[in-house]
Amino acid sequence: MTNNDIFKKLRVALQLRDDQIVEILALVNFRVSKGELGNIFRNEEHPNYVECGDQLLRNFLNGLVIHLRGTKEEPKNPMEVIKSHKNTPPKEGNEEKEVKPKTENFKKPTPAFKAKPKKKTFPKKEPIVEKVRFKNGKNKPKE
Repeated sequence: MTNNDIFKKLRVALQLRDDQIVEILALVNFRVSKGELGNIFRNEEHPNYVECGDQLLRNFLNGLVIHLRGTKEEPKNPMEVIKSHKNTPPKEGNEEKEVKPKTENFKKPTPAFKAKPKKKTFPKKEPIVEKVRFKNGKNKPKE
């Protein structure tokens, strides 16, 4: 099992996105870009595949400990941190989008009243070209 496989499995198990991995690595002052991470997570046959080095994996694991457990001064509960990964929306620029967590109840909430959707009626369009019957010599009546 390679370092890339270990890194991929940790990413999936902890439900981490690339931007979260970059933040975790920043906790231990290790800089890596999203593009470099994308190359690490690629298939081995891909031309842009990069092998994950020991230093990157070591720094990620050290940063992950700080991310999940916190520091001595500010300890965290690891399970709460992992649960927050599910509810955190991806960061796209300065926009903040609201993400609703999935509910386990699959029934749709029924409003107090149901408004029927109005059907739009469009006027019938008149054809631009009339129907034309071509007489090109096929199916001639026999004489």
